[in-house]
This record gives sequence, C-alpha cells and structure tokens, in this order.
Amino acid sequence: MEPADGVYERREPAEACARRRGRRSRVRAQVRGFVALLHDFDYERYPDLKDHPFRGAEILRERGCPEFVIRAILSHGEHTSTPRESKLEHTLFACDEMAGFVTAAALVRPSKSVVDLEPSSVIKRMKDKAFAKGVSRDDLRKGAEELGLPLDEHIGNVIAFMRERREMLGL
Repeated sequence: MEPADGVYERREPAEACARRRGRRSRVRAQVRGFVALLHDFDYERYPDLKDHPFRGAEILRERGCPEFVIRAILSHGEHTSTPRESKLEHTLFACDEMAGFVTAAALVRPSKSVVDLEPSSVIKRMKDKAFAKGVSRDDLRKGAEELGLPLDEHIGNVIAFMRERREMLGL
C-alpha cells in the first residue's frame, strides 16, 4: 500500500466487487468494501495457509475489530473451516475468488483490461486447467452458488464492478 494524502490506497479487485454488491445500502456497501479491502492484509507477512488469515484475525482482535469482520475474513478461506453464514461472508468469498480470476483473465488479453472482457472468455479460461492453475474452479462455482446466481451472471457482475474501477485497479 502506498500513502496518498495521508490515506492508504490499495488495488483490491475484491473490494470493488464487494462494495458494488452492497450498493443498495450505502452503509452495507462501505462495510463490505472495508472487509474486502482488509481481508488479505496479513498475506504478505504470513503467506502460509497455516498462518493466513489466522494471524490477521489475532491482530484484528488485539486491536478491537468487530467480531463479524474477523469472522468474515476467516470464512474467506476454505482451509479455515469457518462456515460462511452471513451475506457478507458469502459476498467476500465469491468476490475474492472471482475478482482474482477475472483479473488474471484480463491481464492475458491484448488490451490487458476488463473493458473488452466478456463472461464467455472467463468461462473459457476456467476450462483451461493450465490457466491460473492455483485457483480452484470449484470455489469459483461455489461462490456464485452461495450468492444464488448463475455462474455467467456472477462473472458478468464482477466484470462490470471492476470496469467501474478499472483505472484504480490498473485494468
């Protein structure tokens, strides 16, 4: 994160998506955006799955962060065995997984942008096991299911949300 006018900015596609999904309520949108922005704050320091996001949760608890935020952060990783129960938890999981994959799909395009990316292209990339092989296709599908959306609609929403913030995201 780089300081800008005393505020830290971070390029976080999941934040753009989570914030947009909650747009019906401005406060909820801000909370979703905040949680999505915060969810991987410990990853660079603790990238091992035995530590991430557990160490981050410890740090947040020490600093008095609300438990619903910590629980959402813990639930974004299948390896934590924290079941997703709230809309916030489902949104974070679905947006984090898909926004990362959509970013990868955009960056291999000649334009290196989401502007000309279509859901069908993302679905095609999902079928290519060599592309972004560290991303679980089951998690991508599960995220859409947890939101109650068809996969192509979820992908289309994520692309649209990321287009709205393409300059900030560098896409």
